[in-house]
Amino acid sequence: MAAPAERGSDAVAREPCQPGTRSARAAGCQWIVAARRRRVARAGPLPVRPGPQRRAARAGLAAGGTRRFRCRVALGHVDGLASPVRAVLAQGLARLGRRLGPARLGSRVAAAGRALGARRPRRARCLRPAGGGDLRAGPQRRGAAVAAARVARRSAGDGAVNAIQLVERPHDPAVAARLANAGVPAPLARALAARGVASASELEFALGDIHAPALLAQCHRAASLLADAIERRQRLLIVADYDCDGATACAVGLRALRAMGADVDYLVPNRFEFGYGLTPELVELAAQRHPDWIITVDNGVASVEGVERANALGIGVVITDHHLPGERLPAARAIVNPNQPGCAFPSKNLAGVGVMLYVLTALRGELRNRGRFDQATQPRLNGLLDLVALGTVADLVRLDRNNRTLVAAGLRNIRSGRIQPGIAALFAVSGRNAAEARTEDLGFSIAPRINAAGRLTDMTVGIECLACDDPDRALELARQLDRLNQERRQIEAQMQLDAISGIDPAGFEQRRSIVLFNPQWHQGVVGLVASRVKERYHRPTIAFASAGGDVLRGSGRSIEGVHLRDTLDCVTKAAPELIERFGGHAMAAGLTLRERHLAAFTEAFESAMRAGADPSLFARSLVTDGALAAAEIGPDLVDAIERIVWGQGFAEPVFANDFDVLEQRLVQERHLQLTLGLGQSRLPAIWFGHIETLAPRARLAYRLKFDTYRGLRRIRLQIAAAAD
Repeated sequence: MAAPAERGSDAVAREPCQPGTRSARAAGCQWIVAARRRRVARAGPLPVRPGPQRRAARAGLAAGGTRRFRCRVALGHVDGLASPVRAVLAQGLARLGRRLGPARLGSRVAAAGRALGARRPRRARCLRPAGGGDLRAGPQRRGAAVAAARVARRSAGDGAVNAIQLVERPHDPAVAARLANAGVPAPLARALAARGVASASELEFALGDIHAPALLAQCHRAASLLADAIERRQRLLIVADYDCDGATACAVGLRALRAMGADVDYLVPNRFEFGYGLTPELVELAAQRHPDWIITVDNGVASVEGVERANALGIGVVITDHHLPGERLPAARAIVNPNQPGCAFPSKNLAGVGVMLYVLTALRGELRNRGRFDQATQPRLNGLLDLVALGTVADLVRLDRNNRTLVAAGLRNIRSGRIQPGIAALFAVSGRNAAEARTEDLGFSIAPRINAAGRLTDMTVGIECLACDDPDRALELARQLDRLNQERRQIEAQMQLDAISGIDPAGFEQRRSIVLFNPQWHQGVVGLVASRVKERYHRPTIAFASAGGDVLRGSGRSIEGVHLRDTLDCVTKAAPELIERFGGHAMAAGLTLRERHLAAFTEAFESAMRAGADPSLFARSLVTDGALAAAEIGPDLVDAIERIVWGQGFAEPVFANDFDVLEQRLVQERHLQLTLGLGQSRLPAIWFGHIETLAPRARLAYRLKFDTYRGLRRIRLQIAAAAD
């Protein structure tokens, strides 16, 4: 090897790392090594890591020249190793230094070896969790990750919050045996039997099996009105809600109506200016576009005043919605809502996008009957099922058989590549593989990015992304949504920290509800904070933010068995002056009130909870599907689980076992990584958002997941809870 002076200035070995530099933080030393291929091969087993190879270097090597590598002896990466292991690495570096000779490079390698041998391991950060023991914490993350870690630490010692009972879900052994005989793995057969599945044929979903549009009240009336409007070339305006369900319903409407020849545009309200629904103020804004018809999607059933204003302006209104109506229905030309009085539609769980799909299906049939097209030339609405699946999963409606059929068809489209450019772009920016799409990808990766637009600005960018046909433009919009989602996560993490800080862990046990308010909170994110607090404390929770002046806007989330909208209705009947407006359904609701009424509302809400809810509902419990034998945990079972559509009302199986906790450590300051012993098996596991150490023996509830790392797929247990 040539001396440094003979190799040019670009090849001179670097000086040792200086304190305060990035390399110093990694506690490593860098240099340039020039070697022929065979010499590098001999050095491979030694603790030196070659960096990226350059194309020019490859070309030079092919011509018989030398190749340069940037290498690092990464002392910072061995701090956690036992002293004997560090000693072996130090000896290896010393041997490499002697082999390279007394030149500057050899002396540096030898010096690195001496430093490693003398180096003492870094002391692990002790978080002093309630369960006892220390956890090794990695470097702090910025933004949302740091705030989330603070939230986890703030609540780590709250034993009342984390106490939970694991209850096994009962099942019919005869049904489970019948499913197992049909080829369903036995643990999954037990889980399906417990969910009311009686035969393997119920796991097959064909679009021809969904309920007919004729069963949906006023669906054909709406179709006839819209068919008349299309034939007369009248202008249609879709008024959408500002969440993912509303955005997907709007995109489905735009694509299908344009394919049927309609003159259609859309309007989505800014939640900070107009609030929810078809308000009179929003109708005035819509009127500036001179529509003949307004079609609401995912809203409108409570918009009595807004519809009155539209009627006064001569604008016809067709409402498509799925929310629970109030005592008075709007005077619209047609209302399509499976939850309105007198509607016999068997599935009351359609999302807003599902209702819109039914209206469009009926409209296509009406236009076909009028001779506008035939079976061969009619628009193919099944190409929109990826949007329907996304909106249905995102809105957390119960996945009854009708909804599971729609979602299953949408997932088949996504996996096979029959996908809207916007959804494809969202899969790309979220790092998810569309070819292996599952409901959790839609609910936890794609939907939050779309919802971020409605939470922080307005939903226009989300709708444009879903309705866009240009892949490049769709990717640009998806990146905007991804940036908004990152911002949303940071805001949410700080708000969650504020919320947890304001709750007395001992005092909340005496209450049935939680009401939160902070004047600095973001209106668009309070619903997420309410959801996180509800999950942590198992109490119906409403979080409020200031909407300007004395006005507060709140968003609430409830627990299973406690109907939130009905509870707010009870509050309104008992104290009509407290709530100005409200709406929603069993598990989520929104409301507006004056700040001067907040204290009175808090007590009225608590009183309504005590009067109307069974006390047993407030005890934390998790229903599981029983224990698994170690031999039952394998790829066949996980594959079978992943082929089924799971979601709200048809929960993915959760199993429970007593484990030996063999290893545990903290990753990213907020997740507990584990190695668990079950019989003779060692099983990797992860508990997201949990930082408390576990006892050497623990009863844990878990889901079975595939984890792919560097192209290798393995089974990993995803911990859901620990028994108290």
